[in-house]
Amino acid sequence: MGTLDDLFRRFEHLNDIGASLSNERDLNRLLEKITIAAKAVTRADGGTLYLLSEDKRHLHFEIVRTESLNIAFGGTSGNPVSGKFPDLPLYRDDGSPNDTMVAAHAAITGKTVNIADAYVARGFDFSGTRKFDERTGYRSQSFLTVPMRNHEGEIIGVLQLINARMPEHDVVVPFSEADQRLAESLASQAAIALTNRQLLHQLEVLFESFIRLINSAIDDKSPYTGEHCQRVPELTMMLAEAAHETSEGPLADFRLTDRDRYELRIAALLHDCGKVTTPVHVVDKATKLQTIFDRIELIDTRFELLRRDAEIRMLRQIVAGVPGERAEAEFREFVANMEVDRNFLHQANVGSERMSDDDIDRVRAIAAGYRWQEASGVEVDFLSADELENLSIRAGTLTQKERQTINYHVSATIRMLEQLPWPRHLKNVPEYAGGHHERMDGKGYPRGLTREQMSWQARMMGIADIFEALTARDRPYKPGMTLSQALGILQKFRENGHIDPDLHDVFIGSEIYRKYAAQFLDAKQVDC
Repeated sequence: MGTLDDLFRRFEHLNDIGASLSNERDLNRLLEKITIAAKAVTRADGGTLYLLSEDKRHLHFEIVRTESLNIAFGGTSGNPVSGKFPDLPLYRDDGSPNDTMVAAHAAITGKTVNIADAYVARGFDFSGTRKFDERTGYRSQSFLTVPMRNHEGEIIGVLQLINARMPEHDVVVPFSEADQRLAESLASQAAIALTNRQLLHQLEVLFESFIRLINSAIDDKSPYTGEHCQRVPELTMMLAEAAHETSEGPLADFRLTDRDRYELRIAALLHDCGKVTTPVHVVDKATKLQTIFDRIELIDTRFELLRRDAEIRMLRQIVAGVPGERAEAEFREFVANMEVDRNFLHQANVGSERMSDDDIDRVRAIAAGYRWQEASGVEVDFLSADELENLSIRAGTLTQKERQTINYHVSATIRMLEQLPWPRHLKNVPEYAGGHHERMDGKGYPRGLTREQMSWQARMMGIADIFEALTARDRPYKPGMTLSQALGILQKFRENGHIDPDLHDVFIGSEIYRKYAAQFLDAKQVDC
């Protein structure tokens, strides 16, 4: 009766293991769980899990465990398998099956091999096992080697267990028929869980590759913002991890699971995907007059035409009898004043400093003060209405209409992401990605959300997006700020309701800016 009870307990354990395996997302931990579970249900001292190579000609060591020798490689052990154990070939150099190796035999034939004592077993080569035993003082005896088949019946790996132990006595015994059935059942469940995890991993890799393809398209459109799509996710995850580690204050209960981290990372990677709809001449607008080219060159040409016209007037005056010195003085004064105005428009075109009312009035005076003839012979104002509007921009290089075009990328991001059929564990991606230009006081865009209407994750992305933009070294319209400058602006944003104050405290208290600077900023930007 005791043996039957023990078998039932092991079956119940097997069922629990099946549920645990199906919930595991990390591939290395999954492989480790499979090996440890197989050892537990069969009471084996050692266990090795192999996976079949992509070319189906080798078995890779993935997990190695031997309790009595305290040997642990792979999984969460901290000891990598790579370089410690050579791959096991399934075929010899002449192409014949390498079926004297018991693990290779199981993989090739698809049949379980149950050996009571390796030292007396026939048909298999255990010379390597004997050398291991001589070196370690171990005695490898009973072997249970089980092929792992996926849902399509294909061999994907091999599970090998060594030295079954009696529950009542610490002695090695052969693996029983019950042990074999349990191991085969576990191998079947494990193979399906492993295949599902691998398929899911492949889909995740494909999905992330597609996201990076979108970001590359943005990069190709504008080399000035492409790396922004790479840096914001890094900074977002730094802030998220710091918030996760916080043990006091409003964020004391904020915790992230692996799924939460994955969801946030995907959202951060996609936060600017709507920029594929933004015209490149707006994204790359380095000066106020820039479109496909910087139109300040056209204004320079007009100034040159005015100079030549003035020179012609001077010569005509001299021919008409006006004293040469007076005519030349008037010409030189006109050219000097014109050169001052030209330099002023060049400076106004840069957009690096905020323009005052006097500056804007001067632009208007220049626009109306000079006249020039178009090719048709019609005399017009020196600056067109569009040029006047652009050169009168108070701050930056964008007109109000162009700012709306830039800002639309967030609406486009939300619209694009909300159309996708997100699985449950990624359902918050549109909200996280679409909130990085909202403000805590409700004055942001595109939806004017307040702090209470936003998740912690969306607020994190807002801080990451701002700090990256302030310190970025690849913008066409400004150099990257130093840390002290960026932190000063971030502090003002905290005070005026732009960013979340509690997350700002974590950002500063955990010195995330230093970690970020070490990876992405020039040394000359790190001034505090």
